[in-house]
Amino acid sequence: MFKTNSSISLLGSPVIRILLLLILFNVGQLNAQVQINLGKDSPLRKLQWAEMAVTTLYVDTVNENKLVEDAIRGMLEKLDPHSSYSTPEEVKEMNEPLKGNFDGIGVQFNMVEDTLMVIQTITGGPSEKAGVLAGDRIISVNDTAIAGVKMDRNKIMKKLRGPKGTKVKIGVVRRGVNETISFTIVRDKIPVTTIDAAYIMQPNTAYIRIGTFGGTTYDEFNEAISKLSKQTKIKNLILDLQDNGGGYLQTAVKLTNEFLNKGDLIVYTEGLRTKREDYKADSKGKLTDTKVIVLVNEFSASASEILSGALQDHDRATIIGRRTFGKGLVQRPIPLPDQSMIRLTVAHYYTPSGRCIQKPYTKGNRKAYDADIDIRYKNGELMHVDSIHFNDSLKCYTLKEHRTVYGGGGIMPDIFVPLDTLHYTKYHRMIAAKSIIVNASLKYIDRERKNLLNQYKDFRDFNSRYTIPQSLIDQIYEEADKQKIKPKDEEEKQITTPSLSLQLKALVARDLWTMTEYYVIMNQNSDIVQAALKHLNSKF
Repeated sequence: MFKTNSSISLLGSPVIRILLLLILFNVGQLNAQVQINLGKDSPLRKLQWAEMAVTTLYVDTVNENKLVEDAIRGMLEKLDPHSSYSTPEEVKEMNEPLKGNFDGIGVQFNMVEDTLMVIQTITGGPSEKAGVLAGDRIISVNDTAIAGVKMDRNKIMKKLRGPKGTKVKIGVVRRGVNETISFTIVRDKIPVTTIDAAYIMQPNTAYIRIGTFGGTTYDEFNEAISKLSKQTKIKNLILDLQDNGGGYLQTAVKLTNEFLNKGDLIVYTEGLRTKREDYKADSKGKLTDTKVIVLVNEFSASASEILSGALQDHDRATIIGRRTFGKGLVQRPIPLPDQSMIRLTVAHYYTPSGRCIQKPYTKGNRKAYDADIDIRYKNGELMHVDSIHFNDSLKCYTLKEHRTVYGGGGIMPDIFVPLDTLHYTKYHRMIAAKSIIVNASLKYIDRERKNLLNQYKDFRDFNSRYTIPQSLIDQIYEEADKQKIKPKDEEEKQITTPSLSLQLKALVARDLWTMTEYYVIMNQNSDIVQAALKHLNSKF
């Protein structure tokens, strides 16, 4: 036994204060479903004594706040893979892409040899107004060097960001100008877009790629549809959710609503201590007569699975690609007094036919859960549809055509497209992983930007006439060789060159225009996109 200082309050430790506040919060929010038990045999009392013992008797100084955070993380790590704790800083960073804006200077940038290079300035943003140009290299912030000092990317971003209305001084090196140029920029709200690309792919067919389901996605989607409708009557929509990891439930519901009829069930949630909640279409959908194809892959998750699962269950869309990730757990955000947050799993997502989206997991075994995609790859599931097996007990049926679909882990597409291992060789992937391709393209566009913009009147002209110079391809292969990255044989190198050339052309287009132009080019080589076009055209 150990003795405690009688002047120490039993309820005064940070871990107990936070846990009590958390319990009280839940009592209010969950209609007293959580009972406070501070009896002598309660687990909470045990945790209290352990924290007190460490902070009062341990041989060395301890960081009490870190002890609290580690205790919370330790509890959550023994649960499902998606319950988590975030510090105040992590909460802010996590929410920015979903909220749709942040305070900053308004540039898109990339790091080239430890130097920040501006790819584009946000139209109408602070940097554009101040005179910053694409291709400029930012070498200092408030007279502190950020180039050549191996500063972490996140630290650079923190220096550039700040509250709206505050000023930041940057030092810029510009091609063709000998001296460093200084700009004083007044920070402002910078919009964050969640739609990566939107364009007319073929007559009467629109293509929209959504990167994440954020707070502004629904408005962005409607704006994109409105603009594209002025170019052609949209009879077909290819909605690309590849690599979309999810986002806000309500955004997924609002988007799905656009395609369904009044009263159609979109998704429902249910948990052991959380009663079932249904989300239904409200008859305000504007695309109920549009033919829809949804593209997914193994990294499409959560909100992406809600939308694709609902449209599949209602026989409203054709899902094309590969089985989705299988993230069907509902997290309730629980804010803590210091602005940190617990995201606690409270329910499962179910599609209208009753399929559980969540793939199987073992509590506390996050490592195995994270390795699931690698296991699918090794088992051949990403290349061969016959390698995917479903338990008959998980069989469900679509609501109109009564087609068989399965629960128990992700959304299985109607048309399976195997992972492309021919266009993108191992050699290509290794070069890309080392950032050799991106770095080479950035240097190239830095040298040739003005010439390219003068040579091609617009993107359409560029796309039809431009080809990547062989010297750039050779330069990339030479750099790969220096880094001891070699093809297994000459044939692999020959197979790599066409796809590498296309990727470089897309990167150049992105840096001259936008991400839409990038996907216009890259989609030419996407098996999933091409399968969608083939399916559409076969129906005419």
